[in-house]
Amino acid sequence: MARFPLVPTSPEPERAILVGVEWRDNAWPLDRSLDELERLAHTAGAQCAARLSQRLVKPFPKSFIGSGKVEELCGLVHRMDADVVIFDDDLTPSQQSYLEKAVGEPVKIIDRTALILDIFGLHAQTREGRLQVQLAQLQYLLPRLRGMWSHLAKEQTRGGIGSRFGQGES
Repeated sequence: MARFPLVPTSPEPERAILVGVEWRDNAWPLDRSLDELERLAHTAGAQCAARLSQRLVKPFPKSFIGSGKVEELCGLVHRMDADVVIFDDDLTPSQQSYLEKAVGEPVKIIDRTALILDIFGLHAQTREGRLQVQLAQLQYLLPRLRGMWSHLAKEQTRGGIGSRFGQGES
């Protein structure tokens, strides 16, 4: 028995849940696609805790996956103590926002594009390369910023008679 046990100093890898959808006209098998997504997640520093899949004809506009799968995903996230959920397909900003609210606060919801941009960011060496990756990440993030400052809307004075100079107006 050691007198002074070693304390690990390396960061714990994030625990990820991979979500894939099997489409009717898939040219690429879902298992192979999720295997590739798992390798990408591993490259980004995440550990795959579980996989979730669903067969669909078309994505659900609100949540991309069905409401039953959203509930199953929430339970899986809490059982596996996951940090991130990675979707194999691209999510719209509203779908991502809905899923983030459904799953809960500390868990991130990302798609394949965000994961690949993150990997590029981790491996960019030159200043120009880092700037190009940062620009691509900001362009990806821009439509997802909708509603981030909605709490400020309550403080604004609406236009109309007697309200020429509301808070923050010039």
